[in-house]
Amino acid sequence: MTAVRTTPTTPPPRLPVRAKAAAGDRGWGGVSPMLTRLAAEEATGVLVRERGSLHLVDGRVVHAESPSAPGLDLLLTAHGTLRAEAWEAAARATDDRHATTRLLLDGGLLSPGALELCHLGALYDAAYFVLAPSSTPGRFRYGVTHPLGSVRPVPVAALERETLRRRDLLHRVWPDAATDGAPLVRADPVAPPPVTARQAAVLARVDGVRTAPDIARALGRRAYPTLLDVRRLVSAGLVSPRAPAPAAEPLPDVTDPDITLLKRLRDALEAL
Repeated sequence: MTAVRTTPTTPPPRLPVRAKAAAGDRGWGGVSPMLTRLAAEEATGVLVRERGSLHLVDGRVVHAESPSAPGLDLLLTAHGTLRAEAWEAAARATDDRHATTRLLLDGGLLSPGALELCHLGALYDAAYFVLAPSSTPGRFRYGVTHPLGSVRPVPVAALERETLRRRDLLHRVWPDAATDGAPLVRADPVAPPPVTARQAAVLARVDGVRTAPDIARALGRRAYPTLLDVRRLVSAGLVSPRAPAPAAEPLPDVTDPDITLLKRLRDALEAL
């Protein structure tokens, strides 16, 4: 059999190439195709994912919340920016026409600058966890609004770019993500390296039970900077994730002859 080599009369079509500039403009990176589509639709509602939710108005993110990140209320009240009683009163008075943040601003209890700064910090903080890789599909409920109200909407492309940047930074500091959610224990190095004041505050709350998000909540700080502090402490050999408890050994199987013998012993004891 003779192989015959042929030369095509026209070159094959070129494979499609994704435009890098356009990908950057829309925050492409596989963070959440559903979120990208909702942004294009200019949708309003809430996107619920495995680790939290994102609220959208006209395709922009106005609020994010996750169990792994302290909420806006804690960030505002933890260090005296706003009295906890004032926040609670505004939250109780919120109705369909008056959002919590608007009541605080109108009452002169909070400055617009302080609110915007804390709001953006809380939004990007929670969104980092909400947009984490997930094994379950997200779902979107159209028309749902958040009682906090809109402070400063964030474009989806900007949120996705910042999420990817934060992932990359954490990976470069310490590549093992187990430190982000596991209980943390302190190490005892012979010559401990110096730490910053922020890292010292984190280190002081490592007790073998708290996770990085727990420590952020205890300090009244955003979760993502606390993740960074923890990974730097791990990299310095000062902290490590607590080892999982060893699995319990299975009980030995009890066979029928064993049961028969136990019954005979019981009967003998009762006969005495």
